[in-house]
Amino acid sequence: MTITDRIEINPKVMMGKPVIRGTRVTVELILRKLSEGARAADLLTAYPGLTREDIQAAIRYAADTVAHEETVLLRTRKRSARK
Repeated sequence: MTITDRIEINPKVMMGKPVIRGTRVTVELILRKLSEGARAADLLTAYPGLTREDIQAAIRYAADTVAHEETVLLRTRKRSARK
């Protein structure tokens, strides 16, 4: 399944997680590394098959995914005080 020209989901690759097309580098890995303080240059060095556009596509994919999530709020029952 093609999500963008750079991100794909294929059940035969990384158990269907979104990856950079043609690699086994997951969107999750890119986001996790960035959240840990890695810079784009660090990722490009560690994963020579990546491009800056791939990193931006991963961020955009994640933002789009969160933007389209459906949030369901469940009401909680108040507990009565027992004595």
